[in-house]
Amino acid sequence: MDEVTEAATPRVVAPPAQFHSPSLTRSPLLSSDDRIETVSKTPKSSSPRPRFNITPIGSPIRRALNLTRLDPHDAWLPITESRNGNAFYAAFHTLCSGIGIQALVLPVAFTILGWAGGIISLIIAFIWQLYTLYLMVQLHESTETGLRYSRYLQLFSVTFGNGLSRLLAFFPILYLSAGTCVALIIIGGSTSKTFFKVVCGTNCNADYLTPIEWYLVFTCVAVLLAQLPNLNSIAGVSLIGAITAVGYCTLIWVISVVKGRLPGVSYDPVKPGAHLERAFDALNALGIVAFAFRGHNLVLEIQATMPSSEKHPSRVPMWRGVKFSYLVVAICLFPLAIGGYWAYGQKIPKNGGMLTALYAFHSRDTSQFLIGLTSLFVIINAVSSFQIYGMPMFDAIEACYTRRKKQACPWWLRVILRTVFSFLCFFVAVAIPFLGSVAGLVGGIALPVTFAYPCFMWLKIKKPKKYGVVWWVNWVLGVLGMGLSLAMIAAGVYVVTNTGVQASFFKPH
Repeated sequence: MDEVTEAATPRVVAPPAQFHSPSLTRSPLLSSDDRIETVSKTPKSSSPRPRFNITPIGSPIRRALNLTRLDPHDAWLPITESRNGNAFYAAFHTLCSGIGIQALVLPVAFTILGWAGGIISLIIAFIWQLYTLYLMVQLHESTETGLRYSRYLQLFSVTFGNGLSRLLAFFPILYLSAGTCVALIIIGGSTSKTFFKVVCGTNCNADYLTPIEWYLVFTCVAVLLAQLPNLNSIAGVSLIGAITAVGYCTLIWVISVVKGRLPGVSYDPVKPGAHLERAFDALNALGIVAFAFRGHNLVLEIQATMPSSEKHPSRVPMWRGVKFSYLVVAICLFPLAIGGYWAYGQKIPKNGGMLTALYAFHSRDTSQFLIGLTSLFVIINAVSSFQIYGMPMFDAIEACYTRRKKQACPWWLRVILRTVFSFLCFFVAVAIPFLGSVAGLVGGIALPVTFAYPCFMWLKIKKPKKYGVVWWVNWVLGVLGMGLSLAMIAAGVYVVTNTGVQASFFKPH
């Protein structure tokens, strides 16, 4: 066998289970400058390239083997450590990340947009984000290079470069991961206090723990679950989170509709005197609708947990799982928004939306069991969602270690890193408990991740026929998405500064 010249970079020991995978793209790929060593009892082949059972011989992935090799680093990271996922796992993860507490604020957008504007914007946003979700699933793996892009920032960097990635995508992705974890601690902690009051009744002191202590209790539970090693290992947690999300969304809108409209309900949209204020309020409402459809930052990560080969690409089971999950998302979100606005109209609370309305208007005329069950579902869903939104952050933190040390992160260090991250989120939740009050502003900042960037990445990578239908659709949606994002950010800043936000730093309620 010909001698192989050693590369200048340090040697990396590849986990044998990943190196001898039966499918090429079950493991990620590495540039040819890196050398991989593996311990194997099988005789060495005379060919310097590993033999894979890929047909046809002239396939693009076969040709890509000349340029790429298996990357052992991904075998050590939480997102790609296990690649035995399937369509069911994809549906669980997508549903858990696709339905969240942000959906309960949708009727607030209707108070500004009205019936027609609210329903139309909801339908357009749903179809639009489903289309860009399809683009992301298709872009996950390249048939020309054999590469799998297992992280949103990775795909964005490959498409537009590291400079634009840090400038345009880093902060929205950071917020959609770490910021969501902070918001979940706020929601889970405050709802835990409400749940304790319902269960406790008049038999004990409901203020036994302060709001900060409830945040701490929730964080401790989240830290325990965060020790599950990788994204595939939390599939059961995501299933429980998805079931509870569907449960509390359904319970809330059913209770609200069954109890009927509140006396004196008005459906006339709020119309400020100045035209500028009216336009900014409408844009802020659109930001709330856009924020309800977050979760695109996790699509590539979820798909990365699946095996993939030329005959059985991961995009097939992934899209199957996505279609099922978003059918359930539609069944939950549309009745919640429409039924909630019908029941409460302009009386819907601005902070908390449907959940706050349930406690404020129906805590006395509804069974305490149903109120307590709804609260319990919210808590369980928040704990479950914390895991899937925190996993990209765990992955990024551990990637820093594996790149420097050229080895997997030890279990004890993994425990420390995840615990530190979780309690940093707890600190931010205590310091900025009013984070949910700026949902419209945050929706504008995160909007390109869902509605614009996938269109531009498709144009850059796939290069559709110029001036063709696909070319026009992606350009129009991409430019419109960026324009709406800038307008929503301006509107969000205006609304926050004009109406004011109770900036109760370090004073959670």
